[in-house]
Amino acid sequence: MPFYYTLGAIPPKRHTQFRKADGTLYSEELVSTEGFSSLYSLVYHCHPPTLVKNIEEAYSVKPEARLKTNLQNRSFLTFKTQPEDDYLKSRKVLLFNNDLYMSSAAPRKSMTEYFYKNADADEVIFVHEGSGRLKTLYGEIAFEYGDYLVVPRGVIYQLEFNDEKNRLMIIESFSPIRPPKRYTNEFGQLLEHSPYCERDIKLPRDLVTYDELGDFKVLIKKQDHIYPYTLGAHPFGAIGWDGFQYPYGFSIHNYEPITGRVHMPPPIHQTFEGHNFVICSFVPRMYDYHPLSIPAPYNHSNVDSDEVLYYVDGDFMSRKHVERGMISLHPKGIPHGPHPGMAEKSIGKTATQELAVMIDPFYPLMITDEAMQCEDPGYYKSWIE
Repeated sequence: MPFYYTLGAIPPKRHTQFRKADGTLYSEELVSTEGFSSLYSLVYHCHPPTLVKNIEEAYSVKPEARLKTNLQNRSFLTFKTQPEDDYLKSRKVLLFNNDLYMSSAAPRKSMTEYFYKNADADEVIFVHEGSGRLKTLYGEIAFEYGDYLVVPRGVIYQLEFNDEKNRLMIIESFSPIRPPKRYTNEFGQLLEHSPYCERDIKLPRDLVTYDELGDFKVLIKKQDHIYPYTLGAHPFGAIGWDGFQYPYGFSIHNYEPITGRVHMPPPIHQTFEGHNFVICSFVPRMYDYHPLSIPAPYNHSNVDSDEVLYYVDGDFMSRKHVERGMISLHPKGIPHGPHPGMAEKSIGKTATQELAVMIDPFYPLMITDEAMQCEDPGYYKSWIE
């Protein structure tokens, strides 16, 4: 996983003549990673993807750190950020380091005036509120509440929303997003003890071929700049493709939790990984069933990683107060744990209905002004009775 997939029409042999009804050739494109040494797909375009008519001046979207260093447990209430019409303008980087950016977004409008491509980072778009379609060269993926949309770097896409109420949490990874290595065999297949399998993956469907020439605006992100390109052919002009490199979706609701007699540590919730960080899914599950178990998590000192938890829905056995869209940041070097009384209160409970996304980066995160504007300043004192 990712696994081989094909959609649309392709020739029986790669790198051979594949002609349209009028006798002209389709334009073959190899989309490869790590040069020619890792995952790739072959795409067949109605028109060459190289038709560039204009490039406007690039502008910076580089995140600025208000706090470059941090040794304080913090909380940010992302639902306090105001929605904006435009998808890219609504994306606010909150936390970042050299391996990943974490953003929240509340776009009201679908992307109709332009297309977007991140040339530097794989994107994991978590859909907290809203529904619609992810439209790409590879086909379309219907999305809804609880979906992760994994968009590999270099994929041009548009988000089409069904209404104006949308909340997204976005992770930009400067390394490939993959399932945890311990859940795959040597062939890349998800193993029997994996908390999800290939059947749970939302694959691109409904390949619509836009055989169109004209002016098509594509905003390309590269090295923290947006480059406005005008292409001469529609970016979704593929007649077919096959390979291992393509966008896909996965619902957090299809994550099957691993439980035990005593409290299980967060790595058993791992869903994806990138270089120097992991992404975990906390989902409704049975509590520990040892007769003397304490379901609430024990106090924990992260000595090798920051810990970020994005609260989605439900009740959390370790916290007295949680809001939807709240982010907690517990930096490496400082212990955190259940609020006073919550460990005792959890004893005897049999299940939890919590839903959250956790990101553990192995290098410290910097904090932007946008994050500080929605901070709960008293959070670090919340363990005092």
